Amino acid sequence: MIMADKNHNEPLVIFMPSGRRGRVPAGTLVLDAARQLGVEIESICGGRLTCNKCRIRVEEGQFAKHGISSASSHLSSASEEEIHLLEKLESVDCRLSCNARIVDDALIFVPEESRAHKQVVRKAATDRVIELFPAVRQVFVEVDTAVLGEHRGDWGRLQDALAAKWDLHDLTIDLPVLRELQANLRSGKWAVTVTLWQDREVIDVQPGYQEGVFGLAVDIGSTTIAGFLCDLRTGQILATDSMMNPQVTYGEDLMSRVSYAMMHNDGLDKMHTAVIDALNRLAASTAREAGIRQRQIQEAVFVGNTTMTHILLGISPVELGGAPFALANRDAMDVKARELGLRLHRGANVHVLPAEAGHVGADNVAALIAEEPYSQEAVTLLVDVGTNAEIVLGNQDWLLSASSPTGPAFEGAQIRFGMRAAPGAIERVRIDPETLEARFRVIGEENWSSNWQIGPKVPAEAQPRHLAAGICGSGIIEVVAEMFLAGILLPDGRFNPVIGNQLAVNGDRIRWDGKRGEYILATAEQTTTGNPIVVTQDDVRNIQLAKAALYAGAKLLMNEAGLESVDRIVLAGAFGSYIDPKYAMILGLIPDCDLEKVTAVGNAAGDGARIALLNKHKRADAQRIAEWVRYVETAVHPDFQQEFVGAIHLPHATDAFPHLTGLLPEPDPAIELNGNGRSDRRRRRARKPA
Repeated sequence: MIMADKNHNEPLVIFMPSGRRGRVPAGTLVLDAARQLGVEIESICGGRLTCNKCRIRVEEGQFAKHGISSASSHLSSASEEEIHLLEKLESVDCRLSCNARIVDDALIFVPEESRAHKQVVRKAATDRVIELFPAVRQVFVEVDTAVLGEHRGDWGRLQDALAAKWDLHDLTIDLPVLRELQANLRSGKWAVTVTLWQDREVIDVQPGYQEGVFGLAVDIGSTTIAGFLCDLRTGQILATDSMMNPQVTYGEDLMSRVSYAMMHNDGLDKMHTAVIDALNRLAASTAREAGIRQRQIQEAVFVGNTTMTHILLGISPVELGGAPFALANRDAMDVKARELGLRLHRGANVHVLPAEAGHVGADNVAALIAEEPYSQEAVTLLVDVGTNAEIVLGNQDWLLSASSPTGPAFEGAQIRFGMRAAPGAIERVRIDPETLEARFRVIGEENWSSNWQIGPKVPAEAQPRHLAAGICGSGIIEVVAEMFLAGILLPDGRFNPVIGNQLAVNGDRIRWDGKRGEYILATAEQTTTGNPIVVTQDDVRNIQLAKAALYAGAKLLMNEAGLESVDRIVLAGAFGSYIDPKYAMILGLIPDCDLEKVTAVGNAAGDGARIALLNKHKRADAQRIAEWVRYVETAVHPDFQQEFVGAIHLPHATDAFPHLTGLLPEPDPAIELNGNGRSDRRRRRARKPA
């Protein structure tokens, strides 16, 4: 990684959404800087201004989160050829990274379509039995023709026909539909297909008999947006798509985005526009995959945390940034899609599920109606692991909820070689406790690194398709846990100083800078950049802080309920669903529990959004549950700091983990406490997980 002291000759460049940063010599091509920092930008033509694949966007403004001031003028001026090409592509707000040079500090966003290694988003829908009661349906009806002297009006005639044929009364009609009603009645020879919303409003009238009602369920996560296009008549998922939330440019965590809205007059508008543009692209891509038009999507259900839903609706999230963390509105909402700038059917409605409290939003309510802990006897701990973790504890008799600001470390941010889940990201890790040698598996490559054949004499077809590019969330969890099991890390998270005396035995896997160690996970020949991928002391500390916040939130709920253990743990969310429960517990991410009772359920929030899309009665359930759950405010809870400090240790300073017996390193009988009460330990022998 390119690093240097701040000076005019080496501007700081930050690439989003990967978060990779470094200093490069002034005049460096953006494309070259990206490659040096391990950010893969698509470039087929090799800088000849012909492939148009390497588009990037420079963000404007002061970004306190990143400590940078960025502007388009911080890149070299565009050539006439580049300007002409971008105008032709209707991308005048972009630059071509093969033609733009860095002259000053810059925050650069790499759009999804420009990334050479597209993110692997694990937010797929799961198979569920859903009873169909959609809010939108179609009915066919024949209407009395207009005759001289009869003055009901065509809308009145349609109302009477719907009442007589379908027992529908007190209907309203959307104004754009009324404007074309007469033409459509006559085109259909007074027989039309009427699309109804909640059996209350006519949102479309089509000549003759027509079929096709479609809806879009979307989980708007802080990092990832996932959408599911469904046939509302059959419940079938017609298409799915997902993308990075472009708001990560303005802050990787929720408080950063709240701060951005607070510090910039146009901050809310920028973030609102970014998510609306992303949702329009998502609707277009899913419609294209399903073989329908985007304008045929007649209903949508959106879920997200409270900050995401506020920004979606164009409501300032500033009040969520401090006590008392007041919501603009807690209840469910129905808004015309066109009012938000969404290019769906002109009469389409967007339903946003209710929130529970200031920092437990519609996404958590969606997960609840998907998993239904409120209908079970067993005490369940439901954890949606993400940039902001939502936690629910309870059963059919009671439910408690809380949120924990875990931050973006689990998504790869704040980790030196962290990255999103994309081809080349290290996702699985094992460390030999004797030699400290690591073997790992990367996304896109089936073989473990120990079975790779690399070198100039190895045929291309025998070499791995993807070398290591960085470490994604699941890989970070496993490597820290494995380092602890192998004795590289002490329970307080520090690198074991005794390891320094064993380098002759253990090879060159540990490097030291004074008392600060770093572990070489992937050697230079195993990486895309030709430089080793390391795990630093700061990386370990950031993971400790993130996992401690989550554990402390769960422990506060257990204390509130008077429980020392739970019956089962459900891990939800894209990241939560992919981490190995065993390593999550070894790390101390979740409380002790029978590992067979720890399950991953996939994108529960997305599934809940889909359930609410296909069954309008579940929307009423969501409102009821949101009001029933009792929220525990972790941010101001007097015991949070104590629980947080205890949870910093691996797996915990004092809490027992009987279900990990035989998996954790054995206590070293030769422990000497220094004057600070800390332990100086010899390297401990680890027992490896089965």
